[in-house]
Amino acid sequence: MSGDWRPTCSLATLLERARALNDVRAFFAARDVLEVDTPVLSQTTVTDTAIESMRLTSTGGVRYLQTSPEYQMKRLLAAGAPSMVRIGPVFRAEESGRLHNPEFTMIEWYRLGFDLAALMDDVAALVNTVLGAAPYRRISYAQLLHEGVGVDVWRTDDAALAQALLRCGVEMSGDASLSRREALDLLAACAIELLGPGRVFVTDYPADQAALAKLAVDSQGRETAQRFELIIDGVEIANGYDELPDAQVLSARMASDCATRRAQQRAIPAVDERLLDALRHGLPACAGVALGFDRLLMMRLGIDRIEAVLPFSFERC
Repeated sequence: MSGDWRPTCSLATLLERARALNDVRAFFAARDVLEVDTPVLSQTTVTDTAIESMRLTSTGGVRYLQTSPEYQMKRLLAAGAPSMVRIGPVFRAEESGRLHNPEFTMIEWYRLGFDLAALMDDVAALVNTVLGAAPYRRISYAQLLHEGVGVDVWRTDDAALAQALLRCGVEMSGDASLSRREALDLLAACAIELLGPGRVFVTDYPADQAALAKLAVDSQGRETAQRFELIIDGVEIANGYDELPDAQVLSARMASDCATRRAQQRAIPAVDERLLDALRHGLPACAGVALGFDRLLMMRLGIDRIEAVLPFSFERC
């Protein structure tokens, strides 16, 4: 008889998972942040070139398993909903690994009237609730790459980026080509792994990595994305934005994503016009963040593989 029927986490871990989720819900309840439910199936999905969605076909047509509840939550905010959180499953078409499972639990929340600094404080408070208090460091994306891999985000040319990738052990096949953004993404991943122990907020990303965040101009006159990532012990945990309210700008970004997907011969989902209509109606000033609960639980329990904090990994479903 095969043992594949068994859960991938222990009973003790299952109980600790429930306790941690209770801690998270208590955190938001104490701050009057409304917990909401959003669909896991939708007619549209994200165009983001860094994310692939799972697509289903049914009698009602094509549906996508959601990679994030962001679009639906913003529609709720535009309709007048208060600060809110959604705790539940999301899906991404990626391989399983030490830190990845195609289905995982995301905590995503939006705080009305918050800027990025206030949202980072909110994230730190939640993490402290789950993991215990510890110091946090804040560095810019440019500082991350300069300290980690010796790259100047603004000045290093493409040839030097390729050499930096080689120094990091990233070897490219002879016919492979990377855009500047793709090269920086790989170098950032290398730099994150080199951060070592500790809790670090990375801020001020290049403008072409804004996704659904606002842009701002830094002290050197350069456009940067108003977003952050939280890295704990070299692992990406959370991604937050000062949310973009401009439908016209977002529509242009989505069109650019689709053009990139077309050039790469990848699936091109339809643009979510309902989200754009919600932004045209008016998205209140807010900041939002998505945090991977399973990775946070791994750190709480000292477990090094995501499958060991899941009742059933993707391979056993």
